[in-house]
Amino acid sequence: MKKIYTNEQKDEILKMYWSGESVASISASTGVAKSTLYKWIREAPPKKSKPVNMTDFRILKQRCETLEQMVEILQMSPCTVSAPLHDRYEVIKDLSDTYSITLLCKTLMVAKGSYFNHLKAKEDTVYALKKKEITPIIEEIFNESNQVFGARKINAVLRLRGYTVADKTVAAIMHENGWFSVRGGAKRIYEMTKQRRENILSQQFVATAPNEVWVSDITYFTCKEVKYYICVIIDLFARKVVACTISKSNGTRLTKSTLTKAVEERHSREGLIFHSDRGTNYTARTFVDCCKAFGLTQSLSRKSTPYDNSVMEAFFKTLKAEELYRNNYRSEREFRECVEAYIDFYNNKRPHQINRYRTPDATEESYYKRHTSDMGES
Repeated sequence: MKKIYTNEQKDEILKMYWSGESVASISASTGVAKSTLYKWIREAPPKKSKPVNMTDFRILKQRCETLEQMVEILQMSPCTVSAPLHDRYEVIKDLSDTYSITLLCKTLMVAKGSYFNHLKAKEDTVYALKKKEITPIIEEIFNESNQVFGARKINAVLRLRGYTVADKTVAAIMHENGWFSVRGGAKRIYEMTKQRRENILSQQFVATAPNEVWVSDITYFTCKEVKYYICVIIDLFARKVVACTISKSNGTRLTKSTLTKAVEERHSREGLIFHSDRGTNYTARTFVDCCKAFGLTQSLSRKSTPYDNSVMEAFFKTLKAEELYRNNYRSEREFRECVEAYIDFYNNKRPHQINRYRTPDATEESYYKRHTSDMGES
């Protein structure tokens, strides 16, 4: 006999369906035939739905769109979220024009702050390399203009040569190295620098006592594909190296630090003549002021006349022949240590013809012994 179900029973069974239970499960638990259940579902009045909350709808829609974009990013990415961090940084950079940085970092599981730190470090490195590349070119253009061009004119020449640099970058490099255009207060600068532009030494490479005349110059040497600048100061009396500094940049800071080292080591006296070439390292305002502060009188070689500073030319030739060209340095540290060791050898163990084949240190020691003896007798 066919079982009859009341309306209340039908409603309870339909509630089971509307709550998500399957027709097969309901049929098994209640004993109602599947065909009957489907008939009740078709005949049931439409279920009233709750009114849609638009805020919730927009949130859900945004989440769906975000998830879709995250899937797109993962499909376009050549690496997975488990790839090395550097690889994921590169993907973020490549896709940053299409997707937001926030979404890219979230998708590839990268901390946003870490990515920006990575970018900053990379930009700093790029700037440093760019600065290293264009600094000698700026110096060359500055000298070609007879120190007339300022930052803007030099940058115009740089652009003609294919370099894209901001005016403020050129100005910063010039200021750091003391390269200032002579156009500003040209007459005043001429009067201030007239004395220091004289070649006082005039190839008379003779001194009657230590700390009477110092000569200086800069050379460079490439080690492990990096160019290093070597600044040296020699006391003419015994041809002794009184200071040596090595730097990766060739600027006024190099010459000033070497001069300061020599003054502190030798306790130089007022009126000492300091001779060099006319490179901007030695003629920049900051270096000139440094010489004045130490009480030194500057002497400069004539333009394009290396013989005016032949003592330094000869020393660098010796340094390269006896040390630099003979070795294949494995590191910057080894290179610096070997140069320092050679300077010690040059001063203490290497005889010099001008000293009657005594070492520079022995020559100075003999001078001070005589000087002390003469003072005692007097």
